[in-house]
Amino acid sequence: MEIRLHLSGLIAAPFSPMHEDGRIDLAAIEHYARLLAEAGVMGAFVCGSTGESHSLSTQERMQIAESWMKAAGPNLAVIIQVGHNSLPEARALAAHAQRIGAGAISAMAPSYFKPACVDDLIDFFAEIAASAPILPFFFYDIPSMTGVNVSAREILEKSAERIPTLAGIKFTNPNLMALQECLAFRSNDFTILFGIDEILLSGLVFGCPGAVGSTYNYAAPVYHRIIRAFQSGDMAAARREQLKSVELVHSLHEFGGLRAGKAIIAMMGMDCGPVRLPLRRMTVDETRALYDRIHHLDIFSRPLTRP
Repeated sequence: MEIRLHLSGLIAAPFSPMHEDGRIDLAAIEHYARLLAEAGVMGAFVCGSTGESHSLSTQERMQIAESWMKAAGPNLAVIIQVGHNSLPEARALAAHAQRIGAGAISAMAPSYFKPACVDDLIDFFAEIAASAPILPFFFYDIPSMTGVNVSAREILEKSAERIPTLAGIKFTNPNLMALQECLAFRSNDFTILFGIDEILLSGLVFGCPGAVGSTYNYAAPVYHRIIRAFQSGDMAAARREQLKSVELVHSLHEFGGLRAGKAIIAMMGMDCGPVRLPLRRMTVDETRALYDRIHHLDIFSRPLTRP
Protein backbone atom coordinates (compact mmCIF):
# COMPACT_ATOMS: atom_id res chain seq x y z
CA MET A 1 0.00 0.00 0.00
CA GLU A 2 1.37 3.42 -0.96
CA ILE A 3 0.47 6.26 1.35
CA ARG A 4 1.44 9.83 0.69
CA LEU A 5 1.09 12.85 2.95
CA HIS A 6 2.54 16.15 1.85
CA LEU A 7 2.62 18.61 4.72
CA SER A 8 3.71 22.23 4.58
CA GLY A 9 3.93 25.21 6.90
CA LEU A 10 4.43 25.21 10.65
CA ILE A 11 3.60 22.21 12.83
CA ALA A 12 3.84 22.81 16.56
CA ALA A 13 5.23 20.19 18.92
CA PRO A 14 2.88 20.72 21.89
CA PHE A 15 3.77 20.47 25.54
CA SER A 16 1.88 17.90 27.57
CA PRO A 17 -0.25 19.94 29.99
CA MET A 18 0.04 18.85 33.60
CA HIS A 19 -1.57 19.73 36.91
CA GLU A 20 0.61 21.01 39.73
CA ASP A 21 0.73 17.50 41.23
CA GLY A 22 2.12 16.06 37.99
CA ARG A 23 -1.06 14.45 36.62
CA ILE A 24 -1.76 15.15 32.95
CA ASP A 25 -4.31 17.91 32.35
CA LEU A 26 -6.44 16.70 29.45
CA ALA A 27 -9.00 19.50 29.80
CA ALA A 28 -6.37 22.10 28.84
CA ILE A 29 -5.90 20.65 25.36
CA GLU A 30 -9.07 22.15 23.89
CA HIS A 31 -7.86 25.67 24.71
CA TYR A 32 -4.37 24.72 23.50
CA ALA A 33 -5.68 23.63 20.09
CA ARG A 34 -7.54 26.94 19.69
CA LEU A 35 -4.34 28.84 20.51
CA LEU A 36 -2.40 27.01 17.81
CA ALA A 37 -5.13 27.46 15.20
CA GLU A 38 -5.32 31.17 16.07
CA ALA A 39 -1.56 31.45 15.48
CA GLY A 40 -1.83 29.95 12.00
CA VAL A 41 -0.11 26.70 12.90
CA MET A 42 -1.34 23.92 10.60
CA GLY A 43 -0.60 20.87 12.71
CA ALA A 44 0.36 19.36 16.04
CA PHE A 45 3.15 16.80 16.51
CA VAL A 46 1.84 15.15 19.68
CA CYS A 47 3.90 13.37 22.37
CA GLY A 48 7.28 14.13 20.90
CA SER A 49 10.29 15.41 22.83
CA THR A 50 8.52 18.64 23.76
CA GLY A 51 5.56 16.56 24.89
CA GLU A 52 7.80 14.65 27.35
CA SER A 53 6.80 11.36 25.75
CA HIS A 54 9.47 9.28 27.45
CA SER A 55 8.33 10.58 30.85
CA LEU A 56 4.72 9.51 30.23
CA SER A 57 3.05 6.14 30.58
CA THR A 58 1.53 4.48 27.53
CA GLN A 59 -1.95 5.10 28.95
CA GLU A 60 -1.19 8.80 29.43
CA ARG A 61 0.11 9.07 25.88
CA MET A 62 -3.05 7.47 24.53
CA GLN A 63 -5.23 9.83 26.57
CA ILE A 64 -3.30 12.86 25.32
CA ALA A 65 -3.58 11.65 21.72
CA GLU A 66 -7.33 11.15 22.09
CA SER A 67 -7.75 14.64 23.54
CA TRP A 68 -5.82 16.20 20.65
CA MET A 69 -7.95 14.35 18.12
CA LYS A 70 -11.11 15.67 19.77
CA ALA A 71 -9.78 19.22 20.02
CA ALA A 72 -8.06 19.58 16.65
CA GLY A 73 -11.12 19.58 14.42
CA PRO A 74 -10.56 20.47 10.75
CA ASN A 75 -7.98 23.17 11.51
CA LEU A 76 -5.07 21.08 12.71
CA ALA A 77 -3.42 17.97 11.30
CA VAL A 78 -2.40 15.61 14.11
CA ILE A 79 0.78 13.54 13.91
CA ILE A 80 1.29 11.25 16.89
CA GLN A 81 4.79 10.26 17.98
CA VAL A 82 4.58 6.58 18.97
CA GLY A 83 8.26 5.74 19.48
CA HIS A 84 9.17 3.80 22.61
CA ASN A 85 12.08 1.75 23.91
CA SER A 86 9.63 -1.18 24.16
CA LEU A 87 8.51 -2.43 20.76
CA PRO A 88 5.18 -3.86 22.06
CA GLU A 89 4.35 -0.47 23.63
CA ALA A 90 5.24 1.34 20.40
CA ARG A 91 3.05 -1.03 18.41
CA ALA A 92 0.16 -0.48 20.82
CA LEU A 93 0.55 3.29 20.50
CA ALA A 94 0.59 3.05 16.70
CA ALA A 95 -2.51 0.87 16.56
CA HIS A 96 -4.26 3.25 18.93
CA ALA A 97 -3.33 6.26 16.76
CA GLN A 98 -4.95 4.57 13.78
CA ARG A 99 -8.10 3.72 15.76
CA ILE A 100 -8.64 7.33 16.81
CA GLY A 101 -8.13 8.70 13.30
CA ALA A 102 -4.73 10.39 13.51
CA GLY A 103 -3.36 11.94 10.35
CA ALA A 104 0.01 10.20 10.65
CA ILE A 105 2.41 8.59 13.10
CA SER A 106 6.08 9.11 13.75
CA ALA A 107 8.70 7.29 15.80
CA MET A 108 12.14 8.07 17.11
CA ALA A 109 14.81 5.38 17.49
CA PRO A 110 15.00 3.40 20.74
CA SER A 111 17.54 5.07 23.00
CA TYR A 112 18.59 2.47 25.59
CA PHE A 113 19.31 -0.70 23.61
CA LYS A 114 20.26 1.00 20.36
CA PRO A 115 20.14 -0.48 16.85
CA ALA A 116 23.56 -1.51 15.61
CA CYS A 117 22.87 -0.53 12.00
CA VAL A 118 20.28 0.99 9.68
CA ASP A 119 18.77 -2.41 8.87
CA ASP A 120 18.08 -3.12 12.55
CA LEU A 121 16.39 0.28 12.95
CA ILE A 122 14.27 -0.33 9.84
CA ASP A 123 13.19 -3.71 11.21
CA PHE A 124 12.13 -1.98 14.43
CA PHE A 125 10.20 0.72 12.56
CA ALA A 126 8.61 -1.78 10.18
CA GLU A 127 6.84 -3.52 13.05
CA ILE A 128 5.59 -0.21 14.42
CA ALA A 129 4.34 0.97 11.03
CA ALA A 130 2.64 -2.39 10.37
CA SER A 131 0.51 -1.81 13.47
CA ALA A 132 -1.03 1.23 11.76
CA PRO A 133 -1.09 0.09 8.13
CA ILE A 134 -3.25 2.91 6.80
CA LEU A 135 -1.33 5.78 8.42
CA PRO A 136 1.65 7.60 6.91
CA PHE A 137 4.81 6.94 8.93
CA PHE A 138 7.56 9.50 9.59
CA PHE A 139 11.02 8.62 10.89
CA TYR A 140 11.81 11.09 13.70
CA ASP A 141 15.55 11.70 13.36
CA ILE A 142 16.81 13.32 16.58
CA PRO A 143 20.28 11.92 17.33
CA SER A 144 20.97 14.54 20.02
CA MET A 145 18.36 12.85 22.22
CA THR A 146 18.41 9.21 21.12
CA GLY A 147 22.14 8.81 20.58
CA VAL A 148 21.31 6.98 17.33
CA ASN A 149 23.07 8.65 14.43
CA VAL A 150 22.26 6.81 11.20
CA SER A 151 22.05 7.82 7.56
CA ALA A 152 18.57 9.26 7.09
CA ARG A 153 18.88 8.90 3.33
CA GLU A 154 19.70 5.22 3.76
CA ILE A 155 16.50 4.86 5.78
CA LEU A 156 14.58 6.26 2.80
CA GLU A 157 16.44 4.09 0.31
CA LYS A 158 16.02 0.78 2.15
CA SER A 159 12.49 1.19 3.48
CA ALA A 160 10.47 1.10 0.25
CA GLU A 161 9.43 -2.55 0.60
CA ARG A 162 9.79 -3.01 4.36
CA ILE A 163 7.88 0.14 5.34
CA PRO A 164 5.42 0.81 2.51
CA THR A 165 3.74 3.58 4.53
CA LEU A 166 6.96 5.59 4.98
CA ALA A 167 5.98 9.18 4.17
CA GLY A 168 9.12 11.06 5.15
CA ILE A 169 11.31 12.30 7.98
CA LYS A 170 11.04 14.75 10.84
CA PHE A 171 14.61 15.93 10.48
CA THR A 172 15.78 17.29 13.86
CA ASN A 173 19.42 16.99 12.97
CA PRO A 174 21.94 19.82 12.37
CA ASN A 175 23.65 17.86 9.57
CA LEU A 176 22.59 20.00 6.61
CA MET A 177 24.55 17.88 4.15
CA ALA A 178 22.44 14.88 5.17
CA LEU A 179 19.31 17.04 4.90
CA GLN A 180 20.15 17.93 1.32
CA GLU A 181 20.70 14.27 0.46
CA CYS A 182 17.27 13.35 1.87
CA LEU A 183 15.52 16.16 -0.02
CA ALA A 184 17.16 15.09 -3.28
CA PHE A 185 16.14 11.43 -2.95
CA ARG A 186 12.80 10.70 -4.67
CA SER A 187 11.58 14.16 -3.75
CA ASN A 188 8.05 13.50 -5.03
CA ASP A 189 7.62 10.51 -2.72
CA PHE A 190 8.80 11.79 0.66
CA THR A 191 8.16 14.86 2.80
CA ILE A 192 11.10 16.13 4.86
CA LEU A 193 9.95 18.28 7.77
CA PHE A 194 12.68 20.43 9.29
CA GLY A 195 12.99 20.28 13.07
CA ILE A 196 15.44 22.96 14.24
CA ASP A 197 13.59 26.22 14.84
CA GLU A 198 16.60 28.51 15.20
CA ILE A 199 17.85 27.63 11.69
CA LEU A 200 14.48 27.27 9.95
CA LEU A 201 15.75 29.51 7.16
CA SER A 202 18.40 26.91 6.33
CA GLY A 203 15.69 24.27 5.97
CA LEU A 204 13.72 26.55 3.66
CA VAL A 205 16.76 27.28 1.51
CA PHE A 206 17.42 23.57 1.04
CA GLY A 207 13.77 22.97 0.13
CA CYS A 208 11.88 21.70 3.18
CA PRO A 209 8.16 22.36 2.66
CA GLY A 210 7.32 22.44 6.36
CA ALA A 211 8.75 22.36 9.84
CA VAL A 212 8.01 20.90 13.27
CA GLY A 213 9.14 22.81 16.34
CA SER A 214 8.56 23.60 19.98
CA THR A 215 8.81 27.40 19.73
CA TYR A 216 5.98 27.41 17.18
CA ASN A 217 3.74 26.87 20.22
CA TYR A 218 4.15 30.49 21.26
CA ALA A 219 6.32 32.32 18.70
CA ALA A 220 4.69 31.35 15.40
CA PRO A 221 4.51 34.97 14.10
CA VAL A 222 8.27 35.32 13.68
CA TYR A 223 8.45 32.05 11.72
CA HIS A 224 5.54 33.07 9.50
CA ARG A 225 7.51 36.24 8.73
CA ILE A 226 10.64 34.21 7.94
CA ILE A 227 8.65 32.05 5.51
CA ARG A 228 6.97 35.03 3.83
CA ALA A 229 10.27 36.91 3.47
CA PHE A 230 11.97 33.84 2.03
CA GLN A 231 9.14 33.22 -0.44
CA SER A 232 9.24 36.84 -1.59
CA GLY A 233 13.01 36.77 -2.04
CA ASP A 234 13.72 39.24 0.77
CA MET A 235 16.59 37.35 2.34
CA ALA A 236 17.74 40.31 4.43
CA ALA A 237 14.36 40.41 6.18
CA ALA A 238 14.36 36.63 6.56
CA ARG A 239 17.77 36.76 8.25
CA ARG A 240 16.68 39.57 10.58
CA GLU A 241 13.64 37.60 11.70
CA GLN A 242 15.65 34.40 12.09
CA LEU A 243 18.08 36.23 14.37
CA LYS A 244 15.17 36.96 16.75
CA SER A 245 14.54 33.22 16.92
CA VAL A 246 18.22 32.66 17.66
CA GLU A 247 18.01 35.13 20.56
CA LEU A 248 14.93 33.33 21.88
CA VAL A 249 16.55 29.90 21.68
CA HIS A 250 19.71 31.15 23.40
CA SER A 251 17.51 32.19 26.32
CA LEU A 252 15.71 28.85 26.32
CA HIS A 253 19.01 27.00 26.50
CA GLU A 254 20.20 29.17 29.37
CA PHE A 255 17.13 28.45 31.50
CA GLY A 256 16.54 24.87 30.31
CA GLY A 257 14.65 24.43 27.04
CA LEU A 258 11.57 22.43 27.96
CA ARG A 259 10.84 23.99 31.34
CA ALA A 260 11.51 27.47 29.99
CA GLY A 261 9.16 26.84 27.06
CA LYS A 262 6.38 25.83 29.41
CA ALA A 263 7.01 29.04 31.37
CA ILE A 264 6.75 31.16 28.22
CA ILE A 265 3.47 29.67 27.05
CA ALA A 266 2.09 30.20 30.56
CA MET A 267 2.97 33.90 30.21
CA MET A 268 0.58 33.92 27.23
CA GLY A 269 -2.28 32.51 29.30
CA MET A 270 -1.89 28.85 28.29
CA ASP A 271 -0.73 27.23 31.51
CA CYS A 272 0.70 23.78 30.75
CA GLY A 273 1.85 23.26 34.32
CA PRO A 274 5.22 21.97 35.44
CA VAL A 275 7.62 19.59 33.75
CA ARG A 276 7.87 16.06 35.09
CA LEU A 277 10.83 14.84 37.12
CA PRO A 278 13.74 14.42 36.64
CA LEU A 279 13.37 17.86 35.01
CA ARG A 280 13.01 20.69 37.52
CA ARG A 281 10.25 23.30 37.27
CA MET A 282 11.12 26.97 36.88
CA THR A 283 11.19 29.06 40.03
CA VAL A 284 9.34 32.39 40.16
CA ASP A 285 12.65 34.26 40.09
CA GLU A 286 13.84 32.29 37.06
CA THR A 287 10.56 32.87 35.27
CA ARG A 288 10.73 36.62 35.86
CA ALA A 289 14.34 36.70 34.69
CA LEU A 290 13.32 34.84 31.53
CA TYR A 291 10.49 37.32 30.91
CA ASP A 292 12.88 40.26 31.32
CA ARG A 293 15.22 38.64 28.80
CA ILE A 294 12.67 37.99 26.02
CA HIS A 295 9.57 40.17 26.38
CA HIS A 296 10.96 42.87 24.06
CA LEU A 297 11.17 40.45 21.14
CA ASP A 298 8.39 41.01 18.61
CA ILE A 299 7.73 37.32 18.09
CA PHE A 300 4.94 36.02 20.30
CA SER A 301 1.43 34.89 19.36
CA ARG A 302 -0.03 36.81 22.30
CA PRO A 303 1.44 39.46 24.62
CA LEU A 304 3.43 38.08 27.53
CA THR A 305 2.45 38.83 31.12
CA ARG A 306 5.24 39.11 33.69
CA PRO A 307 4.81 36.54 36.46
